[in-house]
Amino acid sequence: MGVDPGVMHLLLDAVIAFTLLEGVALWLHHATTGRGLAPRDYALNMVSGLCLMLAVRAALGTAMEPWIAVCLAGAGLAHGLDLWRRWQRQKRELKPS
Repeated sequence: MGVDPGVMHLLLDAVIAFTLLEGVALWLHHATTGRGLAPRDYALNMVSGLCLMLAVRAALGTAMEPWIAVCLAGAGLAHGLDLWRRWQRQKRELKPS
């Protein structure tokens, strides 16, 4: 006995929509107040998560395998860039003057 695929699609669509709204809300808060997280601090992480959710959504639907691969590649690329940026920032912060 599994979960109805239609319910899974709706749930996943709701999570994707909420994540997009969260990103817009974080951006608007920072843009209007100058406080909170700057988009450069969360955007790549959010893109990675959204790409993973889109890959799952595509796999649950009738999408062809190349679209799933594109979504997974996008997630991996965004994640790798996020890690690289964090390591570069940490190197700059730890470098003695």
